Order: sequence, then structure tokens, then C-alpha cells
Amino acid sequence: VHLVESGGGSVQRGGSLRLSCVGSGFPYTWYSMLWFRQTPGKEREVVATIDTQDTSIYAESVKGRFTISRDNGKNTMYLQMEDLTPEDTAMYYCAKDSQAFSRGSFPIGRAQVGQGTQVTVSS
Repeated sequence: VHLVESGGGSVQRGGSLRLSCVGSGFPYTWYSMLWFRQTPGKEREVVATIDTQDTSIYAESVKGRFTISRDNGKNTMYLQMEDLTPEDTAMYYCAKDSQAFSRGSFPIGRAQVGQGTQVTVSS
């Protein structure tokens, strides 16, 4: 299993970014995926989940600003982030459930995780 995130960078408040997560080594359509973020000194936060039925779940902190999607033909998951604020600054990771055909959210503890991509939002 290999997950590679990209698309992070530095933007100003109000800016946008689109993160991508390309997966390989597993049947992409079988697994729910999610994005979480981590900042030193803060708890890890799951920001968005998309399951095998394309049902999406968002953290309250990003609802209306972030959109998760997946293109199974490209083995790729996306996170479109709009109206970014400095509070969105974090390392963003994509994660794949280790349990096939799950629905809804899943615990990070059983996930396989990519290497992360840094998002920095300045004021």
C-alpha cells in the first residue's frame, strides 16, 4: 500500500488549495478514505471522510469550505479547500481504512497513512 499526498503550500487568508492523494497497491474502490490534519501541540483532527459509497462526512470546522471527492479511475482522492484561515495551517495526511467495504468514518488507529503535505495559511 502506498499513499502519496500533494498540493500543499502557502497561501494567504481567504485563499484556496486542492490536495490530492494517489493510492497504489490496493483496489481503490474497496476502501473508505479520509483526510486528517495535525499541528504540533494540537490534537489530530479528521477533517473529511469519503466512503466506498461516496458518502462524505466533514468536521464542523471545515463544513462549507472543504470538499472531499474521489476519482476511482485515477486512484485519487481530493480535498478542495476554500476560504482558508490561519487556523487551517497544519500537516495534512490522507488515510485509507484497512477494512474493506466499510461505511462512514473509521478510526485512524486502523488506517494506513501517507507521508503528509504541509498547508500554511498566513494572515
